[in-house]
Amino acid sequence: MAKFLLNIVINAVAIWLTTLIVAGVQVTPYEPNNGVATALTYLFVTLIFAIVNSIIGTVIKIVAFPLYILTLGLISFIINGLLLLMAGWVSGWFGFGLTVDGFWWAVLGALVISIINWIFQIILRPQRRASAR
Repeated sequence: MAKFLLNIVINAVAIWLTTLIVAGVQVTPYEPNNGVATALTYLFVTLIFAIVNSIIGTVIKIVAFPLYILTLGLISFIINGLLLLMAGWVSGWFGFGLTVDGFWWAVLGALVISIINWIFQIILRPQRRASAR
């Protein structure tokens, strides 16, 4: 459970940094000018992204397995962009959350999120191994 919560926090930070780097990806908090509301909104968006990625992403990746082989994995950029768009669409139901301006912004945003998550995983890997013992 602690690993899951740590992954949620890492993804929330990655989404926050992505909104600073990528112009076409924004997060609208449910209460403007409130730091706690902004942090909770990022955690909420991250939870939605995790649910979309684990349920729909898994099904898409299984169905698109031949495309992964055919394109040597490059289709993953497109699929991750679509999953980010879908997470923005789902969070839009609540009137706040993730906003993505278009498909290519979603692909770029998903790429930046992946790179930031990868960097965090490299940094935190020694601590995770030490805590597992």
